[in-house]
Amino acid sequence: MARTASDKPLDVPVQVRFTATGTPLAIRHDGRIWAVAAEPVRWFTRADWWNTAKRAPVGCGDLVSVEHWQVQVRLTSTSALRTFELRRDPLSEQWLLAAITDAGAAAA
Repeated sequence: MARTASDKPLDVPVQVRFTATGTPLAIRHDGRIWAVAAEPVRWFTRADWWNTAKRAPVGCGDLVSVEHWQVQVRLTSTSALRTFELRRDPLSEQWLLAAITDAGAAAA
């Protein structure tokens, strides 16, 4: 998969609007609203809790599941598709843009 300039995560804060069923509908990034143009893909990874100093109160829920979404987005109905990879850490409400892939670069 071709990513932006490096394979290191971007970790740029973004705002995500969800449907009533919890699926991403649009992403606000860099002052623009990107509409989701295809069915998003969701998965979870595990945080490396042993490398962090984060503490949480007893009974606060799942502390290790990092939520990810891969969404194909576009600015207008005629603009090129881009793929955004979003991530949210378990103790945060903030979504982060982890990677951007251009459709043309992925096909190459």
